[in-house]
Amino acid sequence: NGVKVLASFIKGADPKSLRGMIDQLKDKLKSAVIVLATTSDGKVSVAAGVTADLTNRFKAGEIVSLVCSKVGGKGGGRPDMAMGGGSDVAALPGALEQVLPWIKGQTN
Repeated sequence: NGVKVLASFIKGADPKSLRGMIDQLKDKLKSAVIVLATTSDGKVSVAAGVTADLTNRFKAGEIVSLVCSKVGGKGGGRPDMAMGGGSDVAALPGALEQVLPWIKGQTN
């Protein structure tokens, strides 16, 4: 529906580097909703970013909460950037698959 969405697992990423990756992707994509996740030491780390032009429609904190709820955790943050985590590593692929249907549901 005219919104770029990137939801991806980044293997071997440092959880603290996810925020920087999102900032770089925002600059490159110009208008997008971005969700990145990684695992480390049996824990899931999730970061979401929404470019400024889309924060009136999508909130990064809501997206992180959605993904983290599926991996046994929680998270939150600002409309343009949010972070969270959980402990159910096995549930992460399914949690990331929920992002696109959620975005589509918000655009209808």
